Amino acid sequence: MTNIEIGAYRDVALKSLQNQTLQQALSCVQGRIGKAASYAYQQLPEGPGLRQVGHELRMQALLELDVLLQELADQVRSRGGKVFFAADGDAAIRYCLETAAKNRVKQVVKGKSMVTEEIGLNEALLNAGIEPTETDLGEFIIQLAGERPSHIIAPAIHKTRQEVGRLFADKLGIPYTEDPAALTRAARSALREKFFAADMGITGCNLACAETGHITTLSNEGNIRMSTSMPRVHLAIMGMERITAKLEDHAVLFRLLSRGAAAQSLATYISYAGGPAGPDEIDGPEEFHLVILDNGRSRILADPEFREILCCVRCGACLNVCPVYGKIGGYAYGHPYAGPVGAVLNPLLAGLEKGKDLFFGETLCGACRDACPVDIDLPRMLLAHRARLIEGDARANCRAKAGAMEKIALQGWSKLAEHRKLYEAAHNTAALGQRALPRKTGLIRRMPPPFSAWTKGRDLQPLAPRTFLQDLQKKDRR
Repeated sequence: MTNIEIGAYRDVALKSLQNQTLQQALSCVQGRIGKAASYAYQQLPEGPGLRQVGHELRMQALLELDVLLQELADQVRSRGGKVFFAADGDAAIRYCLETAAKNRVKQVVKGKSMVTEEIGLNEALLNAGIEPTETDLGEFIIQLAGERPSHIIAPAIHKTRQEVGRLFADKLGIPYTEDPAALTRAARSALREKFFAADMGITGCNLACAETGHITTLSNEGNIRMSTSMPRVHLAIMGMERITAKLEDHAVLFRLLSRGAAAQSLATYISYAGGPAGPDEIDGPEEFHLVILDNGRSRILADPEFREILCCVRCGACLNVCPVYGKIGGYAYGHPYAGPVGAVLNPLLAGLEKGKDLFFGETLCGACRDACPVDIDLPRMLLAHRARLIEGDARANCRAKAGAMEKIALQGWSKLAEHRKLYEAAHNTAALGQRALPRKTGLIRRMPPPFSAWTKGRDLQPLAPRTFLQDLQKKDRR
């Protein structure tokens, strides 16, 4: 079952716009990381064109996905690891719980994983009497607060240090402090006990390598490395698309991912896992399990128009530049993916009609594509969503939304645009008629039905007294 709660976009977005603390936090992250990532691409030895190379590597892997996944599974099994292909979130959760039961697991430490958020794994573990602890600092804060991530990379971006200080004082029993270093030490101390007590470590997967049979994780805190090496059992869950053919592909993609996520040359910790510890190894788990999750991805893969979204490496770069996300934050998009990538992916996973506000809410400015480390054309897919919803699409089980009046209006506009004299006559009539509309500081405050929806949340610039061509002709005659 996909754990996506979309549908309250407008209400949550409106509340977020009124949250000044959130506005300041979003402005800060976009002002620093969003701009720095663009500069980081320019500093690549190969130049920013390496992003297109990354795109080709991801697309090629998708075209060979069945072969690569089988090769990965064979490699893991040859080293004593276990592989399970999960058709959906429910199947993945059942396998996790069965594995935990066999190993009498009571405590789990988790590395940051968006795919486990997608399927609602933490809730399932708690219901089974197993205590999961998020070990990424941001995720740990969010878990203590009983909330969910609002950003792919910076899940607690909406929290102030004062809020974190009060939270830690309440949940960890430490004296109140808002000093970031002191708060980090308190989290480290609390998490260290969890690492020692954990029976199982659960992680996601940034990318897997078919050639070597390893899954790879990136972090800047070292928590994922401890989650994979200290507990008796390591279980990794990966979306089926998160794979490359060769290890050398990782060198390109991880450099790009690190720049997109945090404007870094490379993440601090890169960890490879692909089986239980060998007889001559003192660290590592006794058991290694890899869950490869479909959960709607094969359906997306079969759709040429949206296959490209599976290239996403979940770096969050599009969130760091999107003007919409920069105002409304992550919660408006539902769960678990936010920003432009969420506006494309969530409707594919949860339903086109259910997610219509997400893709209609984006500006199509193109900043997301410019920031994407693997050059995904998100604006194209946002437009494709809109077209499918309006025109109807059997693949999405969606009936056409364009009514008879809307079709007539669009056909009329098409005729006007094709005939200059008709267009100018309509423009002159509308320019004359708008004089009767109420205004404020020169802008139109209210429009009559059926155009009134445009002015519910904004004032409109009035039509110019002359069209562009009329103005140009007037200047030519001077």
